[in-house]
Amino acid sequence: MKILALNCGSSSLKYQLFDWTNKEVIATGVVERIGIGDSFIEHKVPTKDYKKKIKYAIDNHETAIQWIINALTTGEGTVIESMEEISAVGHRVVHGGEQFNQSVLITDDVINHIGAVSHLAPLHNPANLVGIRAARTAMPKIPHVAIFDTAFHQSMPEHAYLYALPYEWYKDFSVRRYGFHGTSHLYVSKRAAALMGKNANECNIITLHIGNGVSCAAIKKGLSIDTTMGFTPLAGAIMGTRCGDIDPAIPMFMMQRLDVGPRYMDNLLNKKSGVLGITGKYTDRRDIEVAAEAGDSRCKLAIEMEAYKLRKSAGEYAFALGSVDAIVFTAGVGENSGLIRQKTLEGLEFFGIKIDKEKNMSTFSKHGETEISTPDSKVKVFMIPTNEELVFVEDVVAIIQDQYEDHTKYPYTFLK
Repeated sequence: MKILALNCGSSSLKYQLFDWTNKEVIATGVVERIGIGDSFIEHKVPTKDYKKKIKYAIDNHETAIQWIINALTTGEGTVIESMEEISAVGHRVVHGGEQFNQSVLITDDVINHIGAVSHLAPLHNPANLVGIRAARTAMPKIPHVAIFDTAFHQSMPEHAYLYALPYEWYKDFSVRRYGFHGTSHLYVSKRAAALMGKNANECNIITLHIGNGVSCAAIKKGLSIDTTMGFTPLAGAIMGTRCGDIDPAIPMFMMQRLDVGPRYMDNLLNKKSGVLGITGKYTDRRDIEVAAEAGDSRCKLAIEMEAYKLRKSAGEYAFALGSVDAIVFTAGVGENSGLIRQKTLEGLEFFGIKIDKEKNMSTFSKHGETEISTPDSKVKVFMIPTNEELVFVEDVVAIIQDQYEDHTKYPYTFLK
């Protein structure tokens, strides 16, 4: 059984073809700059050590889908004889609103619902819908499944997801905390439970997804009860280019001082803040760590600020959970920056957390799942490389085989 996964952006379309029978990725790639000129497709076949970049005028997502089909079925990068070998297509959808708390088979009604909440993710959901429609047109005979970034966090209780704003804003405009990175938090929390020899519904776990985007989650007995990202992905921890939580009066104050409008401010908070705003030049934490080591004071400050905010979030969630079995670091920075991990958790011995510093500083994603706490640490600390794609594919397979209820009941292969 082969599953095609699609992640459609406004001007890009990422894809991955997964062989479920042999549990391996057989092709992956991306179509970039769709409709904006200088477009190209980059196609990789890991099993053949094959990689090729082809430049072509790709004006729309329908053409992009056809190029993906061509890449998979013709030429040196061929991995299947025809698209009839594909059993289903999975589509990443950023926002499901309150309607979707799990992955679902795509129907016309589901498409209408995704469109109805597009105002909550105006840069993403419309693009996701374009990809869904184009793929369904190109591959109309097979099932298509939607996997939502927000679904995992829909178990949050009302007192956690509501803001202290006029209640009518929630009822009339759906203003509430939604959370993102759901498949990543789902995967690493369940893997952490498995590493401890427990079921997810027996554990309280804090997950720290630290990449260019950053979100933390409090997971109680397998369910997300709180997360740092909110109505949008701008909230919460300090990120690569996003500011995270700030005094909400600052944007209005600076709009007046700079004489700029809301669109300018939105761009500044999302794309020119975070560690980029602090350092003035870097978003990659590796660059920041090198510059800090060389004496750059603003890079040193960025590291301290990011770790401090993460430590505060972890502490807040520890109290919300009541007890903590494990803390998990994941995503690009969480998997590869021993310094960020160390600074986030140092000084927390009173909380039952003890880190093996030498092991932590020498642990990277290439080493796979690693416990970086000491044997006598009351709270286990893990570095677990995230695998959102595996959750993605398993949800698709379970749904088309009519075996899926929700993530708490489905026996994912990675639970073993």
